[in-house]
Amino acid sequence: MYVGGVTAFSGAMRDVVGSVIEVSQYRKYYEAMEQYLNIPFKMRNNARIPVPSGEHTIEFRNVSFKYAGQESYALKNISLTIPAGQKLAIVGENGAGKTTFVKLLCRIYDATEGEILLDGINIKDLDYDQYMALFSTVFQDFKLFSFTLKENVALSKSEKAEDKDIEKVLIKAGFGDKLASLPKGIHTNVFKNFEGDGFEPSGGEGQKIALARALYKNSPIVILDEPTAALDPKAEFEIYQNFNDLVAGKTPIYISHRLSSTRFCDKIAVFADGEIVEYGNHKELLQMGKTYAKLFNMQAGYYTDKLIS
Repeated sequence: MYVGGVTAFSGAMRDVVGSVIEVSQYRKYYEAMEQYLNIPFKMRNNARIPVPSGEHTIEFRNVSFKYAGQESYALKNISLTIPAGQKLAIVGENGAGKTTFVKLLCRIYDATEGEILLDGINIKDLDYDQYMALFSTVFQDFKLFSFTLKENVALSKSEKAEDKDIEKVLIKAGFGDKLASLPKGIHTNVFKNFEGDGFEPSGGEGQKIALARALYKNSPIVILDEPTAALDPKAEFEIYQNFNDLVAGKTPIYISHRLSSTRFCDKIAVFADGEIVEYGNHKELLQMGKTYAKLFNMQAGYYTDKLIS
């Protein structure tokens, strides 16, 4: 009995000492995280001019940007106007500056040179929270959470959100068939971390949920960064067919490597080495026979007999 008691006490002491050491080690990580979270958010330190009401025109005026610690510019002397309601496609090879352009527009970063204007006002002077509310964005690296489908779509508004509204945007985003098969509908958990009857979305299904999230926010400017990259051809075709309905009354900005998606856009900006090298509609750029035409014909060639040996 005494030997057993001593052994149990020794084991308990080892656990206590091990826990103290582990807490001491993790304290350094916590302090670093606390320091990071308390960094002053400079983008909110502005004149707080309210965002004008009505439709919005965006203008990039001689905008250049380089990342911290980098010598070269990611974007160079970008000048572009996006009127309200215009469907804009941004295309180019990897590293051309497409996503950086969108990050500057969303004020994830501020321009190194030049200015970005909303209705003639520098976006640095606008109320940050009001400005951010203008955008519904789906980036390539979107995240889903181990909550219900409804909570993943409505996020912080999930408690006040109507079930029928969530179902409507999911169906619009092409998730209707999967939604009908879920045992609890929009109250089914995404992933199985907390609920055994949750479901594991495929890459395409996750992309549809992220798209539904952007549609539910119902902001006047919609940014879609490769929104169909993980979709099968049928689902991609359906998204393209319904694209005008999805973004009706909004200003959509569409980034894609698949140039078949640019045909329904009003304007196309072709990026190369951080600059806009071509600008126009699909027909105009094909007639120019330059970068866009070469990329388009290169992709189209895979669907013709020219490349079949």
